[in-house]
Amino acid sequence: MITGVYASAVALIFLTLSVRVILYRRKNQLGLGDHGDKSLMKRMRAQANCAEYAPFGLLLMALVELQDADPSAVHLIGATLLLGRIVHGYGFSTSPPIMLMRQAGMMLTFASYLVSVYCLLFFAFIWT
Repeated sequence: MITGVYASAVALIFLTLSVRVILYRRKNQLGLGDHGDKSLMKRMRAQANCAEYAPFGLLLMALVELQDADPSAVHLIGATLLLGRIVHGYGFSTSPPIMLMRQAGMMLTFASYLVSVYCLLFFAFIWT
């Protein structure tokens, strides 16, 4: 299953973002919450953004794959989502954040959504 490969890669990105939060909390002895610490908030939001957008992208991708879509279309969706998450995560993680990379990352993520939606609607209404 192609989606599994991309899900694994996205999971590694999420783990990396999570470890950044954990290490910062340990280093600065910060428990629950953000304690008003801007650097911690930035790390938390980078992790949360991945948690908010990656699962839905992977779900859409899996649905496309389950429709027996051309593997190149599934790879296009996965590569776009993965690149979007990498670019966004990096742009968010720099200090100061690189807004253009954050925006490009979200655009790539949304592009993967749109290609998935197009494929799913195509299979639902045209291919049948």
